[in-house]
Amino acid sequence: MKQQVVDFMSDFTIETTPGSAAKIPDYREHLRPGCAIAVTFLPGSDYRDTISTAKRLRSEGFEPVPHIVGRSVPSEQDLITFLDAVNSEAGVDHIVALAGAVDRPLGPYDSSMALMETGLFDKYGIKKIGVAGHPEGNPDIPDNMLKQALAFKNNYAERSDADLYIVTQFVFEAEPIIKWDKAIQAAGNKLPVHIGVPGLASLKALIGHARACGIGASMKFLTKQARNVAKLMSVQSPDKLIIDLAKYKAEDPDCGIKKVHMYPLGGMRRSAAYSYALADGAFDINAKGTGFVLHNAID
Repeated sequence: MKQQVVDFMSDFTIETTPGSAAKIPDYREHLRPGCAIAVTFLPGSDYRDTISTAKRLRSEGFEPVPHIVGRSVPSEQDLITFLDAVNSEAGVDHIVALAGAVDRPLGPYDSSMALMETGLFDKYGIKKIGVAGHPEGNPDIPDNMLKQALAFKNNYAERSDADLYIVTQFVFEAEPIIKWDKAIQAAGNKLPVHIGVPGLASLKALIGHARACGIGASMKFLTKQARNVAKLMSVQSPDKLIIDLAKYKAEDPDCGIKKVHMYPLGGMRRSAAYSYALADGAFDINAKGTGFVLHNAID
């Protein structure tokens, strides 16, 4: 079981925001060289901040993976300018293409599919593309449209020079994730899945993030725990989730989950230290097989 966890956590990816980047003096204090770091783009943000953060991450020895959010791109020229800048200034050849949460598109792109159909990703040397997966569904998109979108993304992967993979929002329970993975594989999905895992954070913070992201099933899971008010400020770790998913990946040959994408909801330092402890095998598993005892405590 321990080796399953080590294998599952090896080569994890993580993400940051331009806002949090301003509070981190040097990412090398927390992450090891070569780590792929997604740079998120929130509604109302400025793409120039994304470019600046990507350049900084490259200079510090990391692989920047900027988000490109279709509904927040004002025009085709803005998309061209952005792709040219991140490619030429930060050496970016790996991006995450998303639709975004803006109700009305600012320009001609209403989805990640519209971005991909431009052909600009291939033109500007994008070799790897993350696309969204929705294990708990999406409150803004009917399930039949999610199925159509996944079919399109698989088809695009066959037509494009780029490698595609699915990256999901953070989740809290393994059972619905495994059910979703089996369902999309049965429906013909061939794209590898990078499953989103929440980093170390207080239960109160996790509930806030889940509510903001519209993660319904996870909200039910979290609010059940929140009935114990004393637990609200206690730091929660995704131990059981990781153990269960690592077992699934190791023991089911049809598992589509290939990698972990960490969401550092409680801060980069804690989540990075936790992730490396697991990847390095610097832990034991408790007698119940449900949690970790780290060799070095994380405050």
